[in-house]
Amino acid sequence: MKITEILRQEQMSLSFEVFPPKKETTFESVREATEQIAALRPSFMSVTYGAGGGTSAYTLAVAKNIKDKYGVPMLAHLTCVSSDRETVRQRIRELKEAGITNVMALRGDLTPELEQTDRSRWDYRYAVELIRELKDDGSFCIGGACYPEVHPESPNQREDLRRLKEKVDAGADFLTTQMVFDNNLFYNFLYKAREAGITVPILPGIMPITNANQVARAIRLSGAFMPQRFRAMVDRFGSDPQAMKQAGIAYATDQIIDLYANGITNVHVYSMNKPDIAAGISQNLSAILGRSFLE
Repeated sequence: MKITEILRQEQMSLSFEVFPPKKETTFESVREATEQIAALRPSFMSVTYGAGGGTSAYTLAVAKNIKDKYGVPMLAHLTCVSSDRETVRQRIRELKEAGITNVMALRGDLTPELEQTDRSRWDYRYAVELIRELKDDGSFCIGGACYPEVHPESPNQREDLRRLKEKVDAGADFLTTQMVFDNNLFYNFLYKAREAGITVPILPGIMPITNANQVARAIRLSGAFMPQRFRAMVDRFGSDPQAMKQAGIAYATDQIIDLYANGITNVHVYSMNKPDIAAGISQNLSAILGRSFLE
């Protein structure tokens, strides 16, 4: 099933993102974790793509395993940074052969090594170029990334939204935000995106912080704003792992409930390969989503 079909449905949806192993020796533990999340029967699942494409084969393996074994619609990430055109086209062929019809088209992170290279020689410098190629292929439902707090490389939000509209005009069927910890930032961004003529579905990305050490990493990766009530939660419970885990699940659940209550019907959760976190959030929302997660 294509993601756009899910997003057109009236009922509320909850999806989860997982990541592939970095090396073959950890594949089994990742497979087990992602299967446990798939057993919750989310609306769909996405599988990330390592920096520089280093885990591309594992991305496909995880996505295909879940699709074949659990029938959960899969969204496979595909990055193009520093890749040549033939490599990207081979990845596209592999996705089609595996029956994956949903692709999250991303430029990809610039590793320190990539930042030192001559980008003018790259076949792809921006995600919009990958989106156009996927659109021309005609086989995929295409997702794109967006940044409620502005992409770190954009000079301002107006320019960021202009670039985002380029991605939509090129063929992006839906967008998913970077992690958001303050829903008001998402609502403000959604208003401005609609004002800029961006009409495709936009899914807020929610990341449960269940370990105090995750805070610094989340800020480093996304630059996300941490509201005071979130900081107070970490200050109060961060030294107690079990309490922090419970508080983090509750905080993420509260965000999702607020989004649903304000008419946002599709929410994407960065589950970090943690089945217990995904299950905790799902169970907290069981009556709202109209199904049990205790099977």
